[in-house]
Amino acid sequence: MDNEFAPDLITLVDEDNKEHNFEILGEIEDERGKFYALYPVFDNAEDAVNDSGEYYIMEVIEEDGEEQLATLEDEALADELAAIFEENFEKLFDDDEIEE
Repeated sequence: MDNEFAPDLITLVDEDNKEHNFEILGEIEDERGKFYALYPVFDNAEDAVNDSGEYYIMEVIEEDGEEQLATLEDEALADELAAIFEENFEKLFDDDEIEE
């Protein structure tokens, strides 16, 4: 059975070699580069309830022929991308667009 509605998950490893799981909420690719909106995935339900609900915007870079994710350092670009992601999320979850 093909599960086309399964979330896109990614595992990132931090500088302490600790793994963190994220769901890819969205992707933007344009002349400025390729960017992902990532939301943490929690193993513990209590952690999920206590989470702030913030997502992260990461830049996709190529290093040694492989795609890597990097922290976005440009705050103006991060704000611009966040506005685009937010607009996309609103469109996706807008109840007014659901046809009955």
